[in-house]
Order: sequence, then C-alpha cells, then structure tokens
Amino acid sequence: MRIKKTASETRKYRLEQNDKILNSGFKDFQKFFALDNKAYLEGALPVKMKELMGLVASMVLRCNDCIFYHVDRCIQEGATREELHEAFNIALIVGGSIVIPHLRYAFEIMDEIFSETTESSNTNE
Repeated sequence: MRIKKTASETRKYRLEQNDKILNSGFKDFQKFFALDNKAYLEGALPVKMKELMGLVASMVLRCNDCIFYHVDRCIQEGATREELHEAFNIALIVGGSIVIPHLRYAFEIMDEIFSETTESSNTNE
C-alpha cells in the first residue's frame, strides 16, 4: 500500500525527479520542459489564468500529478477557492462524470494547500 505524500513531500519529489530528468543529458527533455515553462509565463493572458486553464485540462485528462501541480500554482498565483471551484466546474462540465474522482482529489489538494498557507501565515505573524 502506498502512503499518501504531503504537499511539501510531493513538491520535493517533483523537484528531485525533474532535476534527474533535466540533467540526464537528453536534450529533447530540456527542450520540452522549456516549452512547457514558456507557455505559462505572463503574456496576453495573466499567469493565474493560464494555470487555471492548465488545471482544467489536467482534470479532463485525469492526471492527478498535473492536478496537484496546477492547484498548487493557482494558489501561489493568488487564486481563491471560488476561482478554483469555477475551474473545477468547467472541468466537470467538459469531462463529465469520469472527472468526479479527480474532482475529489482536487478538493483534497486545495484544502491541504490552503491549510498549509494559513498555517504559514499564522507562523509569520
């Protein structure tokens, strides 16, 4: 049985594995990661909007790793619960009932990250 990782453990794992991939010497990995990174930079659309779009796509594609990443980034970019709820709803409408298990996961991650953010701000006071 796999033990659930905390948000901070998930972030650490992601960074470590991305580092291995990017330092593997295979240039095509680096090219793709650079392209992915560039897509989410500020442009005609603000970063938060792009992250919300990435979140919707991730939910419809049913990728929990991607859902975690985009919920985390959306919150870092200032997304509110209400904005996330609306994005979750778009994913549910587009993807249908098969998205429901991923909607549950998105709620779990959102609650954990907002809780982590609240604890952090209480510690800094």
